[in-house]
Amino acid sequence: MVEKAQFSAYLLHPRYWLLWLSIGVAKLTSMLPMRWQMALGAAIGRLAMKLAGSRVATARRNLELCFPEKSAAQQQQLLQRNFEETGKAIFDTINAWWWSDARIQQHMQIKGQEYVQQTLDAGQGVILFAVHCLPLEMGARIFGQFNPGVGVYRPHNNPLMEYLQVRGRLRSNKALIPKRDLRQMVRCLRNPDVIWYTADQDFGRSSAVFIPFFAVKDAATITGGTTLAKLGKARVLPFFVERNADDAGYTIEIKAPLENFPGENELQDAIRGNHIIEELIGRNIPQYMWLHRRFKTRPEPTDPSLYQ
Repeated sequence: MVEKAQFSAYLLHPRYWLLWLSIGVAKLTSMLPMRWQMALGAAIGRLAMKLAGSRVATARRNLELCFPEKSAAQQQQLLQRNFEETGKAIFDTINAWWWSDARIQQHMQIKGQEYVQQTLDAGQGVILFAVHCLPLEMGARIFGQFNPGVGVYRPHNNPLMEYLQVRGRLRSNKALIPKRDLRQMVRCLRNPDVIWYTADQDFGRSSAVFIPFFAVKDAATITGGTTLAKLGKARVLPFFVERNADDAGYTIEIKAPLENFPGENELQDAIRGNHIIEELIGRNIPQYMWLHRRFKTRPEPTDPSLYQ
């Protein structure tokens, strides 16, 4: 479990100077009015759409696979909006890591926090069942204003970026747990405490079942939520964050704990989980992380790729 960002003199090595310069610029942009940030972010997203060919192809294909009922024009409109929202998400992360608590509170709205407190008061841990929406970093920071939890994360390969993400995320979390450390997650839930959990990406064939996700019949879906809830004796609460339509603030919503979860088997739990994920994504389709190759793992190794 990581409870403190570890700085070392090695991070001042010349190989990191350009990154340090970028960090300084990012911190300066955190001082801009939010609407200015979002206008700049949208422009960055439009530029990225012209330059990031492979990412554009991935996002376009994901939208085609998930929403075949939409026309080509509607899919293209979603694609462009998604890249604009992706550019804005740069500033969502900057704001989450550098804004003061006072400024965060000027730009946030929270719904459903009473469900978290009621669950903890009953002596049970809370699993916040989230999706990879683009303002997720800000969602954790807002949540930390009333109840800091424990973040589950992937350690960064770059030492300076690892220092920065740990430092930034510990502004709203008590601690961070590497995503493969199930034992620590269970221990935190039995404490009881709050952790985030996501099951909306493709983590490979291991511990996965192939079930529908939007219009894709066989999407590799992890079943760890069932295991975590059972071992941690915890309740699962759907969690969603979005940047408001006027780009002037953020809203998070926590829903009531799922009834009868875990259920009779992990397959049915995973199917139920995907239905919840679809509902959460559907609230703001352009603000979802469509750049991820969600359907890269096929039921059989010999099955053709959906991205060719």
